[in-house]
Parts: sequence; C-alpha cells; structure tokens
Amino acid sequence: MNISMPETEISRDAFGNAIDPVVGFARGAIIRSSIEEARRLRHGQAVAATRVRQLGPRSIGVFTGNQRDFPVRPDDIATNCEEWVGPGLYAEELRKVAIEHLGGRNDDGCAVFNRTSAGIVAAIAALAAQKPVLSVVPASDRSHASVVRGCALARTELREVASDGDWRRHIGDCGLVIVTTVTSALARLDDMLAVAVVEAAHKAGAIVLLDEAYGARLRPVLHGGRKALALGADLAITNCDKAGLSGPRAGVLVGRPAFVMAAAAKAAEYGMEARAPIAAGALRSLQKFDPHHLVQEAAAGQELAAALEEKMGAGLVVRSDLGPMVDENAVLAAILERASVTADRITIVPCEATAALGMLLLAEHGILTVNTHGQPGARVSLRLKPTLDALASVGGVSAVVDAVDDCLRKVAAVITDEKAMRTLILGDFA
Repeated sequence: MNISMPETEISRDAFGNAIDPVVGFARGAIIRSSIEEARRLRHGQAVAATRVRQLGPRSIGVFTGNQRDFPVRPDDIATNCEEWVGPGLYAEELRKVAIEHLGGRNDDGCAVFNRTSAGIVAAIAALAAQKPVLSVVPASDRSHASVVRGCALARTELREVASDGDWRRHIGDCGLVIVTTVTSALARLDDMLAVAVVEAAHKAGAIVLLDEAYGARLRPVLHGGRKALALGADLAITNCDKAGLSGPRAGVLVGRPAFVMAAAAKAAEYGMEARAPIAAGALRSLQKFDPHHLVQEAAAGQELAAALEEKMGAGLVVRSDLGPMVDENAVLAAILERASVTADRITIVPCEATAALGMLLLAEHGILTVNTHGQPGARVSLRLKPTLDALASVGGVSAVVDAVDDCLRKVAAVITDEKAMRTLILGDFA
C-alpha cells in the first residue's frame, strides 16, 4: 500500500521518533500499538467511573467535542428501537431528515453505521473497485486513520494529497476520491476547492465521498458554507455526536442510492452497521439539531482558547473553531522545560506525555479529553473542545486553565520515571 511517500522515507517528530504513518504520531515503549491505546481507553473509563461514583456525574465535563447523549424518546423503546420492525417504521423519516441535514437530493439514499469510521471503511471496500483511492485533505493535515485502514483492508492503493498539492495528477485512474472538508484537528478545506476536486474526479469517472464528520455543520453554521452534498459529491458522511449534534455515536451516510446501498451491504458483511436503537437515536439527534448550540460551543471554545493562550503563550496554543489545541510535541517540550531535563534523559514519546496529562486532568479535575477516551488511532494532541455544559461542570474557564498548568507540573515530576508514567497512563491495564 502506498501512502504518498517513498517506502524508504521515514517521517519523524520533533524529538526524532519515527512516526507511524497509519496514525500520524510516534509510538513508544508504553503506547506501542492500538492494543495499548485500547488499554489506555479502558483505564480512562475506569478513572472516569471512579470519579462519578465519588462525586457524581456532574463532576465531569466532556472536552472531546462529542456530546454522546442518547436522545430517543420513551415511546421509541418498544417501537423504533425494536430490532425487527423498528427500522422499517422510521426509515423514510430518517432518510428525509438526513437529506435535509446534508443538503442531498430528494431521491438520495441514507444508511447509518455504528461509527463514521465504519461507514468510511465500508464505502472504500464497496466502491473502490480495486482501483486506487485518492484522499484530498486540507493543507498541512492528514486523512483520518479509517481512510488508511480502510484502504489496507480493501488491499487498494491510497494516495493522500494535501489540498495545496498536485491532487489533479493523481485522479485519473482512481475509483474513489475521498475529500475531507474538516479534519479532526479542525483544519478546513475551502468550499470552492472542494467543488474543484469533485468536478475533476467526476470527469475522470471516479465516485466522490465527502468526509463531513465535522464539516457538515461547522462549515455552514460557522463559516456560511454550502451544505455537504451541495458541493456536488456522490456521497457525504457525518458524525451524529460532533459539532452541535448530541449523539449517539454513529455515522450517517447520504447520497446516490446505489452507492449508499453498496456501502450499507458491505458494512453488514463486516458487522459495522448501526442496529435499530442507534439508528433511531441518530434520527432523533438530527431532528433536534439546533445551530445555536454549535454557536454556543464555538463561543465557549474561543473563550477557553484565549485564556489558555494567555497562560501558555500564543506560540504553543493553536485556536480552532471549537477550542484550543496544543500539539503533542509542544506538550512534551513544555513538560521537559518544567522538569528541567533534556529529551535524551527520557524514554517517553509525545503521545504518552499527552495521555498522562489527560489522565491527571480527568482524575483530579474532571476534564475528559480524547487523550484518555479517544479510540485507537485518534489524534494525540491536547484538544479542549467543550460540549455545552462542560465548562460549568468543572468550574469555568479559569479552572480549566489552572488545571492544565497543575497537571503539566505533575507530569513533569515523573517524566523521567517510565514505570510511574506507565502506571499513570495504563493503570491496572498495564
């Protein structure tokens, strides 16, 4: 499989560690693979559960940007959530609201997957037709790990090209073109450029899928952009618990009926389709979407970003539409500075530093981030994207900023002790 780089070229992070091209960060002695990432997640869940048992559910604020409610109604339980009859009862209602949400055509189809990642993997397997897959991403960013893994599973070549690169050169023989309009780091593709990619792909005879996990709402609501399928693609998929949607975790795919059906069938083969209760929750989430909630989330994120920037410095903190981000390399550098040690004295890599920071933020301050609860392959930078009530749950903006400062100091105190770091990151799952 080709990921648009020579086989002999090895990318390295700021500390010289080799970067795993699938996930985009360096692995270390503690987080060696997706298995350790899964163990880190289990430990994070245990830490969160302990805090809730001691202090109650309001003691945790979710800063992942994923609200993950389950907005079914009481009368849905015995009807729409019923596995055999339920999907038929709400199929048309779901199709129509999903089409409206994603700007589709009246005759478009709709399918729900247990994750957006599952929908992307299924679409690649069903639609690439054993031809190369081109992934076009915003400049200086990368595809989601599901694109890389989906191509590996389908045994098809992946060509990843940034939007400022020569993507036209790679379209000619591709069966599927995936356009990521907004990445998980919230880098955004200009609408006109997305349209240009779609048009070029169609001229070459390729199918076009938009990865709109965030973009389906972030672009139109915060930037006045077009709805997803108004950009001209064949398919668009979005996430039901990001950027103003309340949950559950699920991916909703809308587009040309034959392509949607092919992806849905492949997902059923793989066991990645959403079962009736999840799809019913997706319906209710789409129905209750209020753009004002996303505007509120964005405003809270900007307030937090300004405060963290003032504390840590504008050079370290990057502002996204939904809150502050600090690159994992910058986090480790800040920890080393506080510890007054040089990089050659540690065995820790950046993803382990942010995982340790996340565990302390969660255990001691109730700040839940992707650094403890991200799935294997999720980005490892420190990202603080507050959901609606997150700031209030943990004491407000100043409390979050103070917590980050406090936890950086505590990680610095053990950064040279690999055993202590392992326990902090993996707990009983080490």
